[in-house]
Amino acid sequence: MDYVNAEFRGYRSPLSARYASKEMQYLFSDQHKFSTWRKLWILLAKAEKAIGLDITDEQIREMERHVEDIDFKAAATEEALTRHDVMAHVHVFAKQCPLAAPIIHLGATSCFVGDNTDLLILKEALEQLLPKLVGVIKQLSHFAVQYRDLPTLGFTHLQPAQLTTVGKRCSLWIQDLLMDERALRACRDNLRFRGVKGTTGTQASFLRLFAGDGDKVRQLDQTVTKLAGFERYYAVTGQTYSRKVDLEIVSALASLGATVHKMCSDLRLLASRKELEEPFELTQIGSSAMPYKRNPMRAERCCALSRHLITLHANAANTLAVQWLERTLDDSANRRLTLSEAFLSADAVLLTLLNISQGLVVYPKVIERNIAQELPFMSTENVIMAMVKAGGDRQVCHEKIRVLSHEAGAQVKQHGRDNDLVDRIKADAYFAPILGQLDSILDPKTFTGRAADQVLEFVKEEVDPIVAHYGDKVVTKSAQLKI
Repeated sequence: MDYVNAEFRGYRSPLSARYASKEMQYLFSDQHKFSTWRKLWILLAKAEKAIGLDITDEQIREMERHVEDIDFKAAATEEALTRHDVMAHVHVFAKQCPLAAPIIHLGATSCFVGDNTDLLILKEALEQLLPKLVGVIKQLSHFAVQYRDLPTLGFTHLQPAQLTTVGKRCSLWIQDLLMDERALRACRDNLRFRGVKGTTGTQASFLRLFAGDGDKVRQLDQTVTKLAGFERYYAVTGQTYSRKVDLEIVSALASLGATVHKMCSDLRLLASRKELEEPFELTQIGSSAMPYKRNPMRAERCCALSRHLITLHANAANTLAVQWLERTLDDSANRRLTLSEAFLSADAVLLTLLNISQGLVVYPKVIERNIAQELPFMSTENVIMAMVKAGGDRQVCHEKIRVLSHEAGAQVKQHGRDNDLVDRIKADAYFAPILGQLDSILDPKTFTGRAADQVLEFVKEEVDPIVAHYGDKVVTKSAQLKI
């Protein structure tokens, strides 16, 4: 088959082609990865020079001039020969920097650049995600406050239950998202640098470089860590930093996926009931066959990507579990997929959720109609109590309400008619003493308890401090979504 554009002849990840932001994609790009390797070789050289090794300023300046201009074709050729990605890039960098060639990667093992680069990327990726997550929280909190006192049917077992409010239900979504923010922030704040540890984590090669001076090796570890922007390094490692670190981070991301899946499943259910909808663009098509449809495609996308995100937890857990002794290489190929896809998926999910949270549409009249179908049944206890206060016998009243409720239920279930329990109560002379109270007895707002107050308290006490903590870093607007 003759393809016009070679770009479309190979596989492209939907995460980069359709979903994730350019900023997150760049973090996991080859350009960023390998330029970071070069930056780490420069930091190592600077630290080794500062502590006494014979390294010149000109050697360092030479390396600095070639941080970004990576010859990927030459690196691929070298790797085909050496079957070693780090040494391939050492050779290519050395050819570009002949003066610095003798001191590039001095004393280091492959994981010096590999693992430390991964840690730098993980830190930046977390810093990119958190303001987006807080942006979603902020937008949803506005929605929750706006609709804090709008009654709506609550559901347990997916069956109508006591009323809640639209804003109170939203606050449940926000509470889970706050837990995700806490977990991801902890991952970022607890993240450390691998530093300079050598082939099995003993720092033996660096001890030889500094003629057995352990204090200088410790100083080197601290200096490189500070130059890389970290406050702390892992005091002990094998050849790699513990893959428990990856597991903790992917676990937090998978937990975010579960939160989003739950919320967006709720949105899809509510859209089916026509009570609430996600944004729908003027030119958007819901179905190729059914022009009237307004499918919740954004919420569906969130659910789809979240399911993938959730499954990546097992990859990270299994990778940690099978790291024998000081390390095995069966982590490498898996981590290339798991870490990048976890962050790209989370990024795509948050971008989509931010778009949803900016434009949720509520249909109060539909909600009111749905309440009217169920509230008469829920109000029967209040009717009984009102009758007792008016001098009636509770048992007699209970029996009359039971009979009328079953009759009204038959109209709904067997004949598809509206709930007419209230009309039946009004038509029964027994209830004449309380007919003037029926409107207040059936006022939906009397069935929502402290829901509205709970929303205000929750936003003030738990949401606002988190949003304030991020200040102007909070992302509150999303660009138009990709297809």
